[in-house]
Amino acid sequence: MLVLSRKKDESIMIGDQIEIKILAVEGEQIKIGIVAPKNVKVHRSEVFEAIQAQNREALTASSSFLEQLKKK
Repeated sequence: MLVLSRKKDESIMIGDQIEIKILAVEGEQIKIGIVAPKNVKVHRSEVFEAIQAQNREALTASSSFLEQLKKK
């Protein structure tokens, strides 16, 4: 893990197309802005994990459904 210190109005570049901007620091909370191409999906980690869980569930359900179809 790379750990960087940034102040308000400073940014971090990831590659040459993704920029993470520090917009505000308010107590324990930091507001960031992310500038990325439209084809790059950006999610909060808890949303990303929920999407991954739903994808795994759908894959399992699809496999079960296919097995049922094979039996018919």
